[in-house]
Amino acid sequence: MKKLLLALAIGALSLSAHAQNWPEKNVTLVVPFPPGGSTDQVARALASTMGEELKQSFIVDNRAGATGTIGAAYVKRAAPDGSTFLVTSLGPLVIVPHLLKDMQFDPLKDFDPVTVAVASPNVLVVPANSPYKSVADLVAYSKEHPGKLTFASSGAGSSDHLTAALFWQQTGTTGVHVPYRGGGPAQTDLMGGQVDASFQNINTVIQFIKAGRMRPLAITSAKRSPLLPDVPTMAEAGVPGVEVTSWQAVVAPKGMPAALRDKVAKAFVHALQDPKVKDQFVSVGYELIADTPAQFATFMQAESDRWKKVIDTGHITAN
Repeated sequence: MKKLLLALAIGALSLSAHAQNWPEKNVTLVVPFPPGGSTDQVARALASTMGEELKQSFIVDNRAGATGTIGAAYVKRAAPDGSTFLVTSLGPLVIVPHLLKDMQFDPLKDFDPVTVAVASPNVLVVPANSPYKSVADLVAYSKEHPGKLTFASSGAGSSDHLTAALFWQQTGTTGVHVPYRGGGPAQTDLMGGQVDASFQNINTVIQFIKAGRMRPLAITSAKRSPLLPDVPTMAEAGVPGVEVTSWQAVVAPKGMPAALRDKVAKAFVHALQDPKVKDQFVSVGYELIADTPAQFATFMQAESDRWKKVIDTGHITAN
């Protein structure tokens, strides 16, 4: 018994020392999407700031494919020693698991939540020369011509895809989902008039809106955005129940010692609260979240339940 207690004590001291010394080697932030998107931007901002503060290399590794599940599965298999993290959007954590069979991971069981970094609403946008000047116009046409309007998304299972599905459910309309391989191509075709509408993250389209290349019809936040003060919320536009925020978060492989998890969570939050990082995010429409692992765990469960209901109600598939 004494030997067992001694071994446990030595193990605890070892873990405590490891937490105190973190990071002892390069840290990899795996992004399960191509470079240039919202999640990649968040990861690179964190890598730069944390590298400077902690005097260690933080490397962004883009492992895209299969709606974000390739990168997520890679992190699941990594050692829970503080050297590998997943920086991801909500898709692989709370949406895609309800769309795909034979998943290689269970987000609620195979990862340790670290923090939700930022969140941003989606904006319902149409081409600048679109005949639809309001949400009411769009809904009226959709009811008169069911299944005719095309809605672009950054991919099956993305927040913009599911926001469109929720919009159809709340308005009693239907549309055609047109998935793209990322937000960039979807936005290009929207501005070119190849598709009729899209729900896009505000931070990715604000420059196109201000340049007059897209027309915003409504925003999916509870309140109007200071970046688009003249654009109504979905509720103000007559469609309640379509309050959606897209979010980026950090998770670790399951099994990270509590002392180490607490230390890395505080480090990520500290980096997010750096004035340079915070201003960079807020200026393009993000809301800084930077919550605790416990708060994130509760939030992830609620988001998973919410999107499962939307997917089941709409009989949505990954196609």
